[in-house]
Amino acid sequence: PPPTHLPTLIFRMATKVLPLSLIDKCIGSRLWVIMKNEKELVGTLRGFDDYVNLVLDDVTEYIVDAEGQKTKKNLEQILLNGNNVAILVPGGDPEGGDAAAPAPA
Repeated sequence: PPPTHLPTLIFRMATKVLPLSLIDKCIGSRLWVIMKNEKELVGTLRGFDDYVNLVLDDVTEYIVDAEGQKTKKNLEQILLNGNNVAILVPGGDPEGGDAAAPAPA
């Protein structure tokens, strides 16, 4: 238990996970990146910076056209501008191959 002379809030803040530390744990792992412009990418995270610019290897890019059809494009390596990143999903896959996701009920 925390000492009674210190506010509990200090102890709760110490256990929070910061966004950049969570991304750091994903280096070397597959990462599903959902962009602001209807593109989605899945690749192995190699590095990032404080602006969440990402370097990915072995990338599959999914582009959704006006009719809702997805096309795939394979890329060896890519540098993504963090300004265009909407969501990061560690271990995720837009094709449903995410082993960590619960099965639908």
